[in-house]
Amino acid sequence: MQLVKTHRDTLLRPLQIVSGIVERRHTLPILANILIRKDGEKVSFLSTDIEVQITTHAEIGSGGEVTATTVAARKLLDILRALPDDNDVTLKLDNKKMTVQSGKSRFSLQTLAAEEFPTVAQAEHFNASVSLPQKALKHLFNMVHFSMAQQDIRYYLNGLLLVVDGKNVIAVATDGHRLAYAQVEVEQEFARQEVIIPRKTILELQRLLEDKDEPVQIDIANNQVKLTFADIELISKLVEGKFPDFNRVIPKGYKNNFTLSREKLLRSLQRVAIMTSDKFKGVRCVIEPGLMRVLSTNADQEEAVEEIEIDYGGDSVDIGFNVTYLLDVLNNLKVDQINVALGDSNSSALITIPENGDFKYVVMPMRI
Repeated sequence: MQLVKTHRDTLLRPLQIVSGIVERRHTLPILANILIRKDGEKVSFLSTDIEVQITTHAEIGSGGEVTATTVAARKLLDILRALPDDNDVTLKLDNKKMTVQSGKSRFSLQTLAAEEFPTVAQAEHFNASVSLPQKALKHLFNMVHFSMAQQDIRYYLNGLLLVVDGKNVIAVATDGHRLAYAQVEVEQEFARQEVIIPRKTILELQRLLEDKDEPVQIDIANNQVKLTFADIELISKLVEGKFPDFNRVIPKGYKNNFTLSREKLLRSLQRVAIMTSDKFKGVRCVIEPGLMRVLSTNADQEEAVEEIEIDYGGDSVDIGFNVTYLLDVLNNLKVDQINVALGDSNSSALITIPENGDFKYVVMPMRI
């Protein structure tokens, strides 16, 4: 039975969308497969790892039959990528085997029954629905994603806090050493909702969301979030737990602050970081009226010093930081100038964008 006959690229796109979350090694071998459902011309593609599920569809079916099967995601994707760009591709299903044919090439793949494929049960009731442009949500995630924890025992840090509050949609991420906060304003007004979205889901959404004005619909349930955009539907479990109160972490009322070139500070830190050791990534920042010095030393008694002129007339502050935490935020911000606010050598530093309250980055000091 013929399932699909279409151009290679037309079939490749939906497969690339759903295959990002497929894991090669899983306790359930069928989860290395994708579920392909055909109903006349409409063909849907679904993948899941039990935590996250992605579905997309395309009008590429041939014949009026209704059928479903599962096939190895990576193998099918690798075959299609290896085929010539301008070829047509036919998928056929016979005797539990899927045949991929294109020009003089033919591949035969094992399938597993669609009935055995576990799909994520969709929540019956969603507490809130929010709609905002794809590029706004992508921007939010891009501004904070690097601060998410990785495999932290405090599991609620291995994700991103999404807060819907009135007309603001806020994203917050922290690993306990630094915290990133970003917000965008939407047109509608919503009741307050807070959910923690897992790290894997955020990274997948960054891959799938595009810089477009087309809307993304976010439906929030007690233990689940569903995002619908373009021809993609993504369902993810939420991380249970209480996220730290970020408003208490963000410093207020610092008197020692100055504005400087993001690029200049980034380049200085990159050079100074060369002298830090792999284990100990500490750099000292000495801020005095009119001057900022960045210093690093290592176990071999080597050192690096960078001097940057700044417009500053506050107290002298000698403070240490993990250079990686500073490089992460400076690499991620796409602005000319940044504002740095400091208390003393034992207080967190606050990095913001001048005359813009939508982004805040807090980094803890490091004893050097």
